[in-house]
Amino acid sequence: MSSTPSRRSVFLVGTAAALGAPLPAASGASAAAPADSPSHRRVMTGADVAAASGWRMLRGRKVGVVSNQTGVLEDTSHIVDSMTARKDLNVVGVFGPEHGFRGTTPAGEAEPEYVDPRTGLPVYSIYAADAAEMAQMFRRAGTDTIVYDIQDVGVRFYEFIWAMYQAMVAARDIGAAFLVLDRPNPIGRRADGPMMTKEYTSAVGLKPILQQYGLTAGELAGYFNGELLPDEGKGGQVDLDVVRVRGWNPWEHAQETGLMWVPPSPNMPTPDTATVYPGTCYFEGTNLSEGRGTTRPFEFIGAPWLDYRYSDRLNARGLPGVRFREAYFVPAFSKHEGKTCAGVQLHVTDLRRYRPIATAVAMLAEAMKYDEFAWRKDDDPRPYWIDKLSGSTRLRKMLDAGKDTGEITAAWQDEVRAFDRTRRAYFLYR
Repeated sequence: MSSTPSRRSVFLVGTAAALGAPLPAASGASAAAPADSPSHRRVMTGADVAAASGWRMLRGRKVGVVSNQTGVLEDTSHIVDSMTARKDLNVVGVFGPEHGFRGTTPAGEAEPEYVDPRTGLPVYSIYAADAAEMAQMFRRAGTDTIVYDIQDVGVRFYEFIWAMYQAMVAARDIGAAFLVLDRPNPIGRRADGPMMTKEYTSAVGLKPILQQYGLTAGELAGYFNGELLPDEGKGGQVDLDVVRVRGWNPWEHAQETGLMWVPPSPNMPTPDTATVYPGTCYFEGTNLSEGRGTTRPFEFIGAPWLDYRYSDRLNARGLPGVRFREAYFVPAFSKHEGKTCAGVQLHVTDLRRYRPIATAVAMLAEAMKYDEFAWRKDDDPRPYWIDKLSGSTRLRKMLDAGKDTGEITAAWQDEVRAFDRTRRAYFLYR
């Protein structure tokens, strides 16, 4: 693996060289992505690139794999199955996040430790584990190299990235190397939304990053390593490498790559879900249904007390790249289970013009015109769930004060610009 870089330097030199890929320039900018259209080129995930090399960067290593059902190759086989089929590789353990290694565990439950029947490998649950607990599991398995391969969705409150962060800290603390098999960010390069504040960090936002960060998992790992790990625990960086995606333009969305979509969690069934999720997840912080318990979670938004005027008012706003269809649905579980909800289904008409977070702010503002609207509260000393999702009390308070959508979204533009300047040092794709 590559040597530990400076705080803001480029990483992945070891893996790029091993695979014969062009090395990034000293500024952190990699070679430009092919200019031809997706239909005329093949996009290869980092996993497929690594498998095509015979996994040679892992030979002689004691490999632990952090993955779930999304860690698949082009032929639909799982990377762990591919690795264990080779006699020249030594895979010593698998570490499953929320929903488990094979995607069989219900939300909010830790997968019990077991032996995977296909590979004979021990499977450990890292769901809700901190870095110290992960370090203990990594030591038990005897690993000296952690491989991470989980499909990200590009949003701060999707919790797999925090499992990656804790795994990076744990690997650093035990002296293990960390290798990310990169995959496209399904919602592309755009950065948007408010920054997390230290006062409102939680499992849905462990560290201060932007809500929609516009980085792949491999790029985000570089950001973590350069910007956050040096200040975490005993300090210092992990020995990090990334196997890059080939043939991908970072402004492309998942619908444009030609890659198969494996749902990373039960309520992320399609790329369309990922497209709207950066915004409509805000409705988890309200008493409206965010579509859980339907076939279109986060695309259906509604409540028993909404009516046809909701869609009419939203469409009258002329929000870019989206239309709102008047919709009625009955959630099979979660909020308003078994009740008919009136509301909308979002139909994204233009991936480039659509702004999921600004759209959701407008949707919240219209929903608040109904007397029955309420913010979801829990027993936490910071009781409002919307504050944890948005990163502070600002969004909720501005909406409560009747501020318009433009004023609300303008409030975080300085944060977007500052984050964008910092993240550019970690770009792997142009």
